[in-house]
Amino acid sequence: MEKDDHHNKVESALKVNEGIEQPASLNPMLEKEMMRFRKNRPTVEAFLSGIRSGNRNLLGQAITLIESARPEDQVVAEDLINGCLPFSGKSIRIGITGVPGVGKSTFIETFGLYLISQGKKVAVLAIDPSSTRTKGSILGDKTRMEELSVHTDAFIRPSASSGTLGGVTRSTREALILCEAAGFDVILIETVGVGQSETAVSQLVDFFILLMLAGGGDELQGIKRGIMEMADLIVINKADGDNMLKANLAKREYENALHLFPPLANGWIPKTITASALKNTGIGETWKVVDEFINQTSANGFFQKNRHDQSKHILRETISHSLNNHFFKNESMTSQLHVMEQKVLADMINPYQAAQQLLEVYFGKF
Repeated sequence: MEKDDHHNKVESALKVNEGIEQPASLNPMLEKEMMRFRKNRPTVEAFLSGIRSGNRNLLGQAITLIESARPEDQVVAEDLINGCLPFSGKSIRIGITGVPGVGKSTFIETFGLYLISQGKKVAVLAIDPSSTRTKGSILGDKTRMEELSVHTDAFIRPSASSGTLGGVTRSTREALILCEAAGFDVILIETVGVGQSETAVSQLVDFFILLMLAGGGDELQGIKRGIMEMADLIVINKADGDNMLKANLAKREYENALHLFPPLANGWIPKTITASALKNTGIGETWKVVDEFINQTSANGFFQKNRHDQSKHILRETISHSLNNHFFKNESMTSQLHVMEQKVLADMINPYQAAQQLLEVYFGKF
């Protein structure tokens, strides 16, 4: 009997220890700070006045406000955006994307400093990849643009993409409006990288720059035709030192590839140049191409047409987003959705019929 008791006391090597209690996902100090901010939050009028006077702290707080998912914050944010709209629309909006490791942040910093030297005020909306666990920014672009981030004529806002396709957050468009109201002449939007929905960037900007690297063998390998078709300018970055020969070769290959694409309706012929953000070469030429594009499309009316098309897209997207939110936040509909899901899983009805029935109920109610 004692022998059996002894065996019962022997612990298995497969024993799993109890886990430790996990800390709260939100830093308690940060939570207190957010509560303090909401309690002492400036009024819409104070926000607007501060933004218009170039107060970067208030601009940052305003962008934090529009990024909030809290319903009460969204009401204030909507009033703020409406107040900023009459002062927006006067900047040049440039999208910048490229393969990982192409040097987007270094290029943007060098490009931004060049624009400031030309008398421009520059805002950078750097969309970082999000952590799938915390939804927070991973790369921290602001810390990688040390010189630009402290310049009085620059404003950098790193923002987590939160899994948004194309690396553009829903609030990026509103942040752009706030930056324009703050008087920034050029707004650079850096995306996560070349993805399947990079068209989201083209719906925000006037000019689209695709950064590429040379020396990777077949220069067109893995580059999607759709991405290249959207590019108004291809910049072969890191064209310095021993890489110059490869960069010039890549430039010719991209130029040949671009000639195979159908002509653009706006009359613009996409260009390819080489540059080195590290050596500060090709940066002035990049702006020269942008300026040429703006002048040409402004003269033939396509610049304004593009802005109008973007406004129509925003209208439709906003309606779609609002309907989606209203449907899935309605308790009556979500309960019926759950019932219908069980019927679909039980093969009592197919998903298309189920969706149609739910929509009929929804539109019959509202």
